Formats: sequence, structure tokens, C-alpha cells
Amino acid sequence: MSGETGALRSATIAVLVENEAGVLARVIGLFSGRGYNIDSLTVAPVDEEGRSRITVVTRGTEQVIDQIKAQLNRIVPVHRVADLTNEGPHVSRELALIKVAGRGEARMEALRIADAFRAKIVDTTVESFVFELTGATEKIDAFLDLMRPLGLLEISRSGAAAIARGTKTII
Repeated sequence: MSGETGALRSATIAVLVENEAGVLARVIGLFSGRGYNIDSLTVAPVDEEGRSRITVVTRGTEQVIDQIKAQLNRIVPVHRVADLTNEGPHVSRELALIKVAGRGEARMEALRIADAFRAKIVDTTVESFVFELTGATEKIDAFLDLMRPLGLLEISRSGAAAIARGTKTII
């Protein structure tokens, strides 16, 4: 993205593709071949018609984001590309599994924080917890910041899943 002028923005891009071998590799190749970073990537089948939805969160100038969308539209077999960030209100959520070690007061503080964030305990041992937390990326980041000094051991994040609000669809 060097040499580009303008303000950087985050873009959540939904891509409806045929669910066939190599499609995800082509999408990723588009990003890596041009030096664009992927902040988050999720993909899963969405219907019985053999289509999948790829949700990519990336950053760039308006020109770079427009270029990414145009290049995604040229990849066969892409059905539709939607920049959810620009097309109107959307809902974006992420799932994280967070392993925290702790004993004594640190353990109690981790439980208090988890309760405040509505994190679910999905596994517990005498020395650790695994919390499940769903929400906006910023919420998960804030939870992790509070858990780090208490004994954060490991994180597994799903990446953002996003969808437009209202009746508008990508299909």
C-alpha cells in the first residue's frame, strides 16, 4: 500500500463465491500478490446451491479498497462483492476462545471480568479457564487487554462474521 495517498480506513468486504476448490486460494492470492493485508478472514458454505461466503476485513485508502473490490469482482467464480462498511449499517461479530491461567486473587479477578463481559466458561481446571466470548472485535480486544496481566495463555479467534442490517442481502 506504499505510495498511496489518502486516509486509511477499515473495510469489511463480503464475497459470495462458488464453493469449489481453489476459490479461497485465488482470493488470498489477490491480497498477497498485491501486498494487501488481511486483518480477518472467515469462510463457510451459505446455501444448498453450492455457494460460500467469504468475509474479509482489510485496511487501505479509498482507492486501494476500490481496487480490491474491482479485482475480487473479476475473479471467477465470484457472484457478488459487497463493502459492508460503505453500503450501510451492518452487524459484525467475532468468536474467541481465551485460555487464562490463574490462582488466588488473579483467578477471582478473571472471573469478575469475564462476568462483566458476559464471557462463558467452557472449560475449567484448578489452574486455568477457557472463556468463550462473542462480540465486536473491539470488545474482544478490550477483554484480552484486561486478561493479559492476569495470566493470558492462549487465544483462538474466528475472525469477523458480518452481515448487512435490514432486508438487504448479498445473495
